[in-house]
Amino acid sequence: MAQVEAKSWIRDLEPGRLVDSSFAVLRKDVRRTRAGAPFLSLELGDRTGRIPAVCFDDVPLLEPRFAQGDTVRVLGAVEEFRGRRQLVVRSVERLEPGDPLVYVPGARRDTEDLEGFLEFLVAEIHDSVLRRLVEEVYADGHFRALFRQAPVTIDAHHAHAGGAIQHTVAVATVCREVCQLHPRLDESVVAAAALTFCAGAADAFLPGAALQLGDEGRLLGVAHLSVRRIEREAARLRTPRERLLPLVHAVAGGRPRTPEAATVQAAIALDAAVAAAL
Repeated sequence: MAQVEAKSWIRDLEPGRLVDSSFAVLRKDVRRTRAGAPFLSLELGDRTGRIPAVCFDDVPLLEPRFAQGDTVRVLGAVEEFRGRRQLVVRSVERLEPGDPLVYVPGARRDTEDLEGFLEFLVAEIHDSVLRRLVEEVYADGHFRALFRQAPVTIDAHHAHAGGAIQHTVAVATVCREVCQLHPRLDESVVAAAALTFCAGAADAFLPGAALQLGDEGRLLGVAHLSVRRIEREAARLRTPRERLLPLVHAVAGGRPRTPEAATVQAAIALDAAVAAAL
């Protein structure tokens, strides 16, 4: 197949339409018809939605060409099956990995604006020791690329590419306001924790167009991975223990034993609840 010329969005697919476009493979199963013939049962996605898909022809030839999580080019037609849209696939081939901000359902497109605001919030941390620590967490270009695309969850709140940075900016903004209301809080600890509590999302999820937890994300969780990143940079910078411990405690979760940890955890819960309800 030649290169895809134009993207057809899932929200625009109507029964009877021929399709030649690229999508993310969100699910891939090999099943059998009642007669025993193999067929592919798929779920394809882009940032406008999801659509079930099936492939009955040339399954032994097409099945090895791609895997769940790949970006693929699909030739087929949309039909109505049991009252809903379905894409009948005629041919499929793997493409180079696509931008998750295009191919993950629900992905937001304001990530560049969020990155700019995140950098502003980092620069606002008053304590130079904690500010430098947070700056170093975000200084790794590979980390920034992964974090920019990472979700927070697979099927709950912020379950989309860019969810981690969106959640981080929201929580940091809420915490900033709370610190104005409660000036006895250590504002720098609160801000540093709010800006790094989700850093582990960059390590928790597999890169690519589908939302998939890696082994570390599944077994350790985002909070643990966030702490690991913070402690790694702190060791390199020789961050004083008396400044590091309150930050790590606020990021790690569990029962809050400081008002700063309580502030950050409450802001995380608030933004998660609002995002899940939208």
